[in-house]
Amino acid sequence: MRKIILAVFCLLIGGAAFINNYGLGSLNAPLPSSRPVSLKPNIYEDMVGYQDIVELQNAFIRNARHLKPSVVSINQLVEMPAGKRKILGEPKDWLSKIRIWVSDTFKKKYMVESLGSGVFYNSQGHILTNYHVIENADEIMVKLMDQREFSAKIVGVDPQTDLAVLKVFSFSSFPVPDFGTTKNLGVGEWVMAIGNPYGLDGTVTVGVISGTRRSDLGIATFENFLQTDASINPGNSGGPLIDLDGNVIGINTAIAEIGSGVGFAIPMEMAKEIADSLIEKGTVERGWLGVGIQSLTPELAVSFHVSREDGVLVNSVDDGTPAHKAGLLQGDIIISYDGKTVPDSKSLQRYVAESHIGKSVPLRIIREGLEKTVFVEVGKYLS
Repeated sequence: MRKIILAVFCLLIGGAAFINNYGLGSLNAPLPSSRPVSLKPNIYEDMVGYQDIVELQNAFIRNARHLKPSVVSINQLVEMPAGKRKILGEPKDWLSKIRIWVSDTFKKKYMVESLGSGVFYNSQGHILTNYHVIENADEIMVKLMDQREFSAKIVGVDPQTDLAVLKVFSFSSFPVPDFGTTKNLGVGEWVMAIGNPYGLDGTVTVGVISGTRRSDLGIATFENFLQTDASINPGNSGGPLIDLDGNVIGINTAIAEIGSGVGFAIPMEMAKEIADSLIEKGTVERGWLGVGIQSLTPELAVSFHVSREDGVLVNSVDDGTPAHKAGLLQGDIIISYDGKTVPDSKSLQRYVAESHIGKSVPLRIIREGLEKTVFVEVGKYLS
């Protein structure tokens, strides 16, 4: 009997030791990581180009995180008609009647109507957006990504380029993005648009540059648009177009009616020039020659006996204008303006508009088959 009890006791001691070493483990053993461990290997990790895709994705994430605070939602406060009180029976005393009449007559209620987007231009609270976004707005309210709201005033507008500048006031500074250039921008480069389409704050879309220097779109008087397939929907207007380095290179403006995947943005160089002028002067000054022009077509080139198809034909010259004083004549073909070639009428129009008032500019022209240079003093465009 004693041998049996001793054998059972030995079995219990051995079992406890086994569980301690190989089963439940020591109480001092480290706890397992809370992060799940994937037993399935990433089969794409070693594939050629995979890390490039990951880096591209990280660039989108980084840019969205960095740029979103500087993008605002532009809204309008719309007054609602005072609703009539629903009461049971007529008020019995004259004081109650007066209270109800005053409440229905003078108590104003407002609703918020989403207009579009904007981006902070400087830390003092100037906001760059489209003119058509705020064109018919009376009371403008700007909402930031952190849900703060500010009443905004219009500093200046420029319908000719569809740009406008607003101003909000705060004792603290506002977040400002980095502004880039489109000088070396190429078709096919990645871009990102941030805005508030359909009232959805902070929406990010991604695409590429589909074209540059787009004009004759009927959007504005002076056109030099970037084309992109990054989705620009109603409410995106006025928001920034951003390159892969996180720089704002354009202001999203329009969607083409011809189909989806075709949107346009104003290049940042033009937007900055207009914004600076609106902030400083409240208006935009542009150059003016006083001529009627049209692009030189192959048929016109044959008619005027010239062997080139680039240039601009002068079809009218107004009396007393800078062009008239410089001696320009109907039938002259302008091929160069201030040292820059003139491929079409839109280019010449933009060159003149960007010129400083009073500057003497050389024009290279073809007259009766001969090239010559005339100098014209740029006048002021009156819209």
